[in-house]
Amino acid sequence: MMICHCMAITDGDIRRAVDWMRAADPDTIITPGKVYRALGKRADCGGCLPRFVDTLKGCDKFEVPMELRGLRRDMTQGVTDEGRRKGN
Repeated sequence: MMICHCMAITDGDIRRAVDWMRAADPDTIITPGKVYRALGKRADCGGCLPRFVDTLKGCDKFEVPMELRGLRRDMTQGVTDEGRRKGN
């Protein structure tokens, strides 16, 4: 199925890119931007991004590696000021 008409990207293209990226680096976090770059393309109008992300989520190898899950939550746990300065 055609996902992005502007760049002529199909769901098969996305799945193959995800499989290739996961095989190349099992610990990588796969993002839409990385998939576009792997395909040698870029987002144009952005109208396809909701369908693009849904297709990514449907890929078997899209998951975040187990050792990276919850990483952001652990880094900020207990921090209340988010690193902001106290004054103006």
